[in-house]
Amino acid sequence: MNAPDDNDYSVIARAYADKVEGNAWNAYYERPAVLRLVGDVAGQRVLDAGCGSGLHAEALVDRGAAVIGIDASAGLLSLATERLGGRARFEHADISEPLPFKDASFECVLAALVMHYLRDWKPTLAEFHRVLVPDGRLVISTHHPFMDHTLADGEDYFATYQLNEEWELGGRVASMRFWHRPLSEMTGALNDAGFALDRIEEPAPDPAVRDVDPEASQSLTTEPRFIFFLARSESERHDVSRSSIA
Repeated sequence: MNAPDDNDYSVIARAYADKVEGNAWNAYYERPAVLRLVGDVAGQRVLDAGCGSGLHAEALVDRGAAVIGIDASAGLLSLATERLGGRARFEHADISEPLPFKDASFECVLAALVMHYLRDWKPTLAEFHRVLVPDGRLVISTHHPFMDHTLADGEDYFATYQLNEEWELGGRVASMRFWHRPLSEMTGALNDAGFALDRIEEPAPDPAVRDVDPEASQSLTTEPRFIFFLARSESERHDVSRSSIA
């Protein structure tokens, strides 16, 4: 068994991709909910920020979007490229750093299950705002703050603090680091970055999950797992974002 490697999905890329493709948490809960919030993307340019193995990108392309996916994991990017077969473009990029795109490059940014890896949301949200057209959509799914706080036996819900887990998949181990933050900090960061918040959702899973995984179904219908945001970039706030780097 290999030694842990902090937040490196490449260590477990293939096993992780296989797991999330059909499990209850992702296939019957997160993906249906976040894609519903994304809405109609036919003919639109979409940035899949933290694209992983390309499952969201594939669904977006199937709906008629022109998709660019970015991720910090070379292993997951390779799997995404393999999955899409040239139907989307993928680039290596870290969402905590300035993005390699011009201002107003996208009608929609999707950040699916990636924001909880960030200590500070503000620089990333500023970049999302910059690369979106005015009134562009930002859709986020992330760890529910109540779930993280409960699992961590946290002492102060209103604090921002680090959580660590070790994931073993396919005989390999990856050390994962997440950040808990209260809901008020999430919504405040969105507002400060120039986004108008349209919806906050705590959805129920697809009812079909009852037959796939009854135990997961019970958990997903009685306890918060992820939280979902739909926000829009306010055009009058675009002058506060970073300059284009590409």
